[in-house]
Amino acid sequence: MSANRTTLSALERNWQMVKSAVSDVEEAAMAVRPNEDSNSMSWLIWHMSRVTDRFIHFRLTDKPQLWTVDAWHEKFNMPDEPNDIGMGWSNEQAAAWQAPSKDVLMGYFDQANAAAADYLNSITDAELEREIPWTAPIATLRVDEALGILVWDNIVHGGQVAYLRGYFQGMGWHR
Repeated sequence: MSANRTTLSALERNWQMVKSAVSDVEEAAMAVRPNEDSNSMSWLIWHMSRVTDRFIHFRLTDKPQLWTVDAWHEKFNMPDEPNDIGMGWSNEQAAAWQAPSKDVLMGYFDQANAAAADYLNSITDAELEREIPWTAPIATLRVDEALGILVWDNIVHGGQVAYLRGYFQGMGWHR
């Protein structure tokens, strides 16, 4: 299996787990923060989607993000700010965030993930070795290193969503 297929396999397993975890969770429960230092399932899924969208479109393909080009920000009732992925938010910002409908949330999740899958299905070994600009203090990263960060971020937050599903509704949902 090639590196991009391995990456996609890990992401797809995680995406399916997240979808399974929230499939029977009510919107109200998805929006609950278990305490003031934690995020809700809805916020975590929004953040995962934003990270994926920004990685694929801004960092890896230099294209406009779905967030703005497909007006997802309007569906989320948020500003058209392509750099806002929720990273570094204060507890007050996270508490003030209003979850959209589950259909909107999962629609963006699915669209961002489909874009990632399309990208991963199309890249070559040479693309994996390409250097891309990165955030200070790191000047550049290779695409394969950036994809490692994307996988890590998705799996960390996917696990948080799965944990919260169990916390609010119990186990027995994952096969």
